Amino acid sequence: MVVLNKIYTRTGDAGETALGNGSRVAKHSDRVNAYGTVDETNATVGLARLHAVDEMDAQLAMIQNDLFDLGADLCRPDMEKDADAEYPPLRISDTQVDRLESEIDAMNDKLEPLRSFILPGGTALAAQLHLCRTVSRRAERLAVELAVTETVNPSAIKYLNRLSDWCFVASRIANNNGVDDVLWVPGANR
Repeated sequence: MVVLNKIYTRTGDAGETALGNGSRVAKHSDRVNAYGTVDETNATVGLARLHAVDEMDAQLAMIQNDLFDLGADLCRPDMEKDADAEYPPLRISDTQVDRLESEIDAMNDKLEPLRSFILPGGTALAAQLHLCRTVSRRAERLAVELAVTETVNPSAIKYLNRLSDWCFVASRIANNNGVDDVLWVPGANR
């Protein structure tokens, strides 16, 4: 259990922060950028939940919890030392990725195939889900970039990839099962 009884510590005033293993890195490091953008993704999901109800809200709540797991995963380097850790680090699992895939498939079964690209918009929920989609894509790009130089849990990258797909399909559900999608008309304003 995490106990936060003091919010500011002043330990980051010089531009460094502590990772999950206690090591200190620059706040602009690739690892901090990756998990910071996961946190930003979580905030956009929170905004989407303002417009979601019932099953969609419950699914978004699970995603928010997963994103905290993902941030904890990314803030803990040295996966090869997991077995030696004092306590097992939290890592995203393929079962979380599989759950997203199952939900995508279930939502997609309700939709007609796309015949055009979709512009972000429509209902308030759909617009927020498009924002979630783009921020999660950025988080994915940053995690992939981090993986070039440091070890990253492959399931974390898969999760971010599926999450952006989930948000896209969910945005279509939020647009009256795709009926009210805003379609791109190439060259419409020439």
